[in-house]
Amino acid sequence: MTTTAAEHGAPHAYVDFYAVEAPDVLWPEPAGPRVEADHPLPPPNPAERLSFTVSPRDLRRIDLHAALTASGIPPRPEDRAAIDQLSALPDDVNAVLRRWLHHTA
Repeated sequence: MTTTAAEHGAPHAYVDFYAVEAPDVLWPEPAGPRVEADHPLPPPNPAERLSFTVSPRDLRRIDLHAALTASGIPPRPEDRAAIDQLSALPDDVNAVLRRWLHHTA
């Protein structure tokens, strides 16, 4: 077995890293005033809001996408035509589809 330098080196005194020389100086003073890099956004201005509405068919399509994804069936790009056709159905039919998907999850 070979020996290492740590085993046969010069004896060292024990150093207590937590010992404090002066009890009044525990931490150094900060370099300067603290600058907040992140700040909350101001509240939205109602006059600057976009004035458009989403059609009911688009809302049904978004809801169907969300229901499919939540049930573990993420829609693929080739499913777009089927989702568009299902979104054209009335609200009550779409509600039933979403309920069925919700119960499969």
